[in-house]
Amino acid sequence: MKMLQHKFVEFIPDNIDDGVIYISINYCTAIHKCVCGCGNEVVTPISPTDWRLTFDRKTVSLHPSIGNWSFSCQSHYWIKNNKIQFATKWDSNEISINRQADSATKNNYYTSRMQKSEPKFPDRSKRNIPKLKRFLRSFLKIFGLGT
Repeated sequence: MKMLQHKFVEFIPDNIDDGVIYISINYCTAIHKCVCGCGNEVVTPISPTDWRLTFDRKTVSLHPSIGNWSFSCQSHYWIKNNKIQFATKWDSNEISINRQADSATKNNYYTSRMQKSEPKFPDRSKRNIPKLKRFLRSFLKIFGLGT
C-alpha cells in the first residue's frame, strides 16, 4: 500500500476499510488498518503526548512515525500527505528505549500540567497580623479596655 484516503467522521465505524484512515476530531482519534496488510487495526490517539495530525485541506499527515511494536508484523512507517513512507525496522532494544521515552514524556507533560493547574494561595496570615492588631486595639478602646 502506498497511499491512504482520509475520512473525517464523528464516530469510528465498526468496519474499517483497507486504505482508509478514519479521523474523529471529536474523540481525538485516528484509526486505519496496518499498511503492511496484516489486517490489524492501528489506533493513533491525537494528543500533545501521542500523535499530531496535520490537515492541509487536501491530505493528512501524522507525526511521529507509527511503530506497530505490539503486532507480529512490527511494521514501522510514516503517514505524510496521505502517502505511506516505510521506515527502518527497529530491534527490541530500540523499541524498549522508545517506549521508555514515550512514558517519560507523558509523565513529564501531565505532571507539569497538574502543577500549573494547582491553585496558588498566598500566605496571608502574616500580612493580616497588623490589621488584626489595629482592629483589636480599636475594639478595646471603644469599650475602655485598651490604652
